[in-house]
Amino acid sequence: MAAHRGFADALVAGLVPRYADAELGLARLTLLLPSTRAIRTVTEAFIRHFGEHGGRKGPDGQRRAGLLLPRMVVVGDLDLDEALGPLLDPLAADADIPPAADPTFRWLRIAELIAGERPGLPGAALLRLAHETARTMDRLLVEEIAPEELLGDLVLDTLGDLAEHWRKSLALFARVQQMWRFELDERGQVDAATRRNLLFRHAAHSWRSNPPVTPIVAAGVTSAAPALARLLRVVSELPQGSVVLPDFDLALADHVWDELGHAGAPDVQPPMARGDAVTHPQYHLKLLLNRMGVGREEVQPWHRAGLGAAPPARSQALSSLFLPPSASRGWIDLLPEKRRMAGVRLMQTAHPEEEAQAIALLVREALEVPARRVAVVTPDRGLAGRVVDHLRRWDIQADDSAGRPLPQTAAGRLFLLLAQVGAESAAPVPLIGLLQHPLVRAGDPATRAKWLERVRRLDLALRGPRRAPGLDAIGAVAEEARLDRWWAELEPMLTPLVQPGSAPLADLLDRLIGAGETLAGETLWGREDGRALAAFVEDLRGQARVVGTVLDAAELPAVLREAMERVAVRPAYGGHPRVTIYGLLESRMGRADLVICAGLNEGVWPATPSTDPLLAPAVLRALGVPGADFRIGLAAHDLAGALGAPEVVLSRAERDAGGPAIASRFWLRVQALLGEDLLPRHHELRIPELARKLDQTGQKPPHPRPQPRPSPEQRQVRISVTALDRLRSDPYQFYASSILRLKELQPLDAEPDAAWRGTAAHAILEAWHRSGNPLPQVAEAELARMGQHPLMLALWRPRLLKALEWAGAEIARHPERAPILFEEWGEMAVRGVTIFGKVDRIDRLPGGELAIIDYKTGQPPSGREVEAGYALQLGTLGLMARAGGFPDLQGEPTAFEYWTMAKARTSETGFGAVVTPLLVGSKRSGIPPDDFLPEAERYLHEALSRWILGDEPFTARLNPDAPGYATYDQLMRLDEWMGEL
Repeated sequence: MAAHRGFADALVAGLVPRYADAELGLARLTLLLPSTRAIRTVTEAFIRHFGEHGGRKGPDGQRRAGLLLPRMVVVGDLDLDEALGPLLDPLAADADIPPAADPTFRWLRIAELIAGERPGLPGAALLRLAHETARTMDRLLVEEIAPEELLGDLVLDTLGDLAEHWRKSLALFARVQQMWRFELDERGQVDAATRRNLLFRHAAHSWRSNPPVTPIVAAGVTSAAPALARLLRVVSELPQGSVVLPDFDLALADHVWDELGHAGAPDVQPPMARGDAVTHPQYHLKLLLNRMGVGREEVQPWHRAGLGAAPPARSQALSSLFLPPSASRGWIDLLPEKRRMAGVRLMQTAHPEEEAQAIALLVREALEVPARRVAVVTPDRGLAGRVVDHLRRWDIQADDSAGRPLPQTAAGRLFLLLAQVGAESAAPVPLIGLLQHPLVRAGDPATRAKWLERVRRLDLALRGPRRAPGLDAIGAVAEEARLDRWWAELEPMLTPLVQPGSAPLADLLDRLIGAGETLAGETLWGREDGRALAAFVEDLRGQARVVGTVLDAAELPAVLREAMERVAVRPAYGGHPRVTIYGLLESRMGRADLVICAGLNEGVWPATPSTDPLLAPAVLRALGVPGADFRIGLAAHDLAGALGAPEVVLSRAERDAGGPAIASRFWLRVQALLGEDLLPRHHELRIPELARKLDQTGQKPPHPRPQPRPSPEQRQVRISVTALDRLRSDPYQFYASSILRLKELQPLDAEPDAAWRGTAAHAILEAWHRSGNPLPQVAEAELARMGQHPLMLALWRPRLLKALEWAGAEIARHPERAPILFEEWGEMAVRGVTIFGKVDRIDRLPGGELAIIDYKTGQPPSGREVEAGYALQLGTLGLMARAGGFPDLQGEPTAFEYWTMAKARTSETGFGAVVTPLLVGSKRSGIPPDDFLPEAERYLHEALSRWILGDEPFTARLNPDAPGYATYDQLMRLDEWMGEL
């Protein structure tokens, strides 16, 4: 069948007049189809056909509304126990076909065998290697390659050219396969791929020796597996049998067909020659015909066209489009009518989001035409999801028939979060993600609301650097947040999860199931994703218990995620009846009036070929196994089938998430075939422009620079000495923090920032001053009391202790100075405004004067910042001390020092230095000693007059050169107005 005919509809159009019975309809016919999706596609085609023709005629010539469909059987999948098995009754005595080993059991058991060969391999890596080994075994078994052939002459001849790791990999694979084969023999079982071959062999023998009296038609089957090819040969020779090949190009010239290569011809060694054109869309069909023993000249064109057929010229253009390299030189002499692809348009957008928007617009426009069907075909699941989301704008529910991987569903994500909480000892990020998951306490809205209120309080309490691992540390935080009663109910639910060390995989899964059901109840298993999760977990748990698989709890999330990625959750029926979104596998045999082929970039369509990780390409080629590039040819065949629709749009984005994208080789071929004369009329320029305009709201003036003016009552706030510096440098930051009282939330599991390091240093020095105990002892006690994560402490403790060692030595070096205050709060009233602050330390100098000291874990302010009035914290604290703002303290402040514990070359420990904001010695910037307090007082009164007692607006970034934080940049919408200044 040529591509332009539309496979499913054309197939039905030809089957009905040929095989329909007046009484039984098509019930006597058996259809062999490649997949369960193909059964659904052909069923829909039958419904369309009979709806178009008003039913079938009865013996009296009247139309009948009833419809008896043919028996449809899947033959292209590995799992044939429910399809081909019941049809041929392979359990009969004369068949003698052993049962197949369970795939999950095989995966886990192969991992055990590999562990015996590669001891010490981590569990996650071991199971990943076992999966790859099982997949490679299947590739060989489908090709009917016995384990002994791995050591045959064809393979041995290639070993000398292989790298050492390929030879070791081949040896490991051969040993594991042989051990697994012996184990299967002992169990009386075979692999599923082997059983599939045996079923095909049994069917071929049965039908050859005793042809069925009812017709059998194999339609759309393109797999070139040798056993299946022999079965198709038998079907083609049955009295009422046929084999219908999809999108087969009979227009190719003989020399072009020969240029595709030998394609597994029996007289060629090795079977897969290096020069074969495996990326051509017809190559796998040639391979199938060669294995069937059928010549191309024996293939006849199908006699009917479907409802959605395109003009015949389309197939001729497709034949020219995919010519192999040598034959494509003939493009130069092609006439314009041979190049023309009427009904095919090219659409290029700037990025994937714009591409999805444009595709959604195309779909929406097409649905304006009554009864028009639209199909979006793309291997990019992310792009498909975007299209689905954009279509919801118009209340169009379009389901992605390729489904979603189980980890991306609600139930799958909850199960993985349970595993992460256990693996990471209740780390804050997975713990909060688990507790606020939509399925947790999802039954009663009131109960859910109370639950979320408590989770959010715990979330706020946990923000900042991570505490010590385990539930005890979380419990201490919950007690501080007054959540101890709630935590007492929650902790027993989580305790089984947080059990470190190795355990049987089945027991680990039991823990997850128990905790999941306690937190989410039946909603965990309720929807289609929950049912898929239940089937996955039950299968894995049962087989893991049989095999006895043991796994470290820390590796469980990685193992589950990889295994769950192989489970697709497909939507139930109920999407829009005229819109379908397909992956490449699902699109085969389907047809619509408009087909949009999206994501035509290299690495997407076609996908980047992945080399088999166990067997070298040369080994596979010698064995006759199609290599990685073979899938490019399949992707080309999928595109050729889609291009046979009446109207087609080819779409790509110029960029992806990683940067500029390279156009697909198929896209470039279309451009080259059309040429400069025909290409412009094929470009779709209107829809991308509409997609860009759809979300545009017109030109907006730049946001004005924020200048809030709160009322006098709102300005009357207590001011800290640090906020006073912020008020002078950036009034808006003061407004946001001190008047609006908006505080920045630290992220969960944050890195230890300057604020945390400063808090730790201050707490240790205060405890040291007050207790008189040795500094290292005090530091260890304080760090333990703070309950921080051991890894963080291990990385930061040595540096902190070195800096504190310098501080202790510096104090001991000046016995004439007497520290009299440590970490003391003070305040003073200035013109009715309360100024408050905390001084790190105040020393009494020999003459009775005071030294104001501030500890810094980072770099102190520069002299220029002090001169500009942006860093006068020490001066304000000096004014407070002079005014009696600290209890029982008298004296005149004359010394002002920053004790920085940052790295310093002059320090014996490598950390620590004393810096003064005063202009003394050889310093070039700062404020002279006699002017320091007067300047601080002048700046203080100026700030109060302008912003606190006056009505000046709190202008954002009033002094752009002043140092500050970016905490409130988004709130002040800095990027929207800063460039306008």
